[in-house]
Parts: sequence; C-alpha cells; structure tokens
Amino acid sequence: QDLCGRLRACAGARGCASYTPCRARRSAPRALTAMIKCILVVNNQGKARLVRFYYEVPPDQQKHILQSVYRTVSVRSDDQCCCFAQDESLFGPDHKIIYRHFATLYFILVADSAENELGVLDLIQVFVQVLDTCFENVCELDLIYHFDKVNYILDEIVMAGMVLETNADLVVQAIKETKKLENEGSSFGF
Repeated sequence: QDLCGRLRACAGARGCASYTPCRARRSAPRALTAMIKCILVVNNQGKARLVRFYYEVPPDQQKHILQSVYRTVSVRSDDQCCCFAQDESLFGPDHKIIYRHFATLYFILVADSAENELGVLDLIQVFVQVLDTCFENVCELDLIYHFDKVNYILDEIVMAGMVLETNADLVVQAIKETKKLENEGSSFGF
C-alpha cells in the first residue's frame, strides 16, 4: 500500500475526517500554505537590505511589492500610527503588513490572517534583539556586509513562512554553537 493509502487508513482509523490527499496538497499554491508571506528590511530611502519571500514571486513583482509596501509604511508617522497596515491591491484582503521602524531601518513582515499581529510584532522585536546581540549594536552596514549571518539568524527564527523560535536567548545560543563549530572546523587546517 502506498503512503497516501496508509495515511488515509490511519486518518480513518483515528476518526479524522479532515485528511487531505497528497494530490490536493500538492496542487495548493505555496502562498496559501505559508503564514508569513515575506520579510523585508528596508532603509529610510527605500533600499532593500533584506528581502525574503516564502512563496514564488517573479523578480519584477518582488520589486513592485517592495516599493509599494515601503510607500505604505514610510508615509505613516512613527508617533501617531500603529505598526499595522494593509494593501489589498498587493496581496488581497487576507493579509496584514506588520512593521517596526528602528533608527534607519524598517523591519516589515507580511502575514496572512491566521497570524497574530502582536505575535508578529514580537517576532520583529526578537529578530532585532538577536541581531543587536550578535553584532553588538547592529547598524545598516552590518546587514549589508554580513548578509550571510543575517540570513542564518533569520532562518533560525522563521523558515518556509513558519515561525520556528521566538526565544531570543535560544536563537543566540544556537548561533554561538554554530560559530564554535566553525572555529573548530577551521583548526583542522582546511
């Protein structure tokens, strides 16, 4: 019996009526399954410092999304507005733009309605806190010159549009362990 048949039998034995066959899951668009659609870090002039989409988007459409989202959040005053926005023309009605403005950078996450706004706001805070810990007072240049480390940090927190870890201490610990392994590997003379 194939895997789909075994899963169907297991779901039936458990009384689950919500089993979705493999073919139906494969045909579902990636954008519908990811809870976080994209993560953008943009400076005050609108230049992208980190762009991560968790569903397939052509490069020209990515540029359009980046510019539109930046326009949406940059015109809002930090003192008078909350950190939540919407732009139905880009993603449709089932999404939220959640952002924080730190110094010269906007940290922007676009998530679907299944994601809690305050949870995403806390996720941005965790990301910034980990960056600040790893780079000792992170600045825009750290994101430019150490993009590989920034992407690794982001992968420790979010992967494939799903939140993996929200505890900043555990993320920092994982990064320190990785750095320790890298240093041990370099001592072998390779």
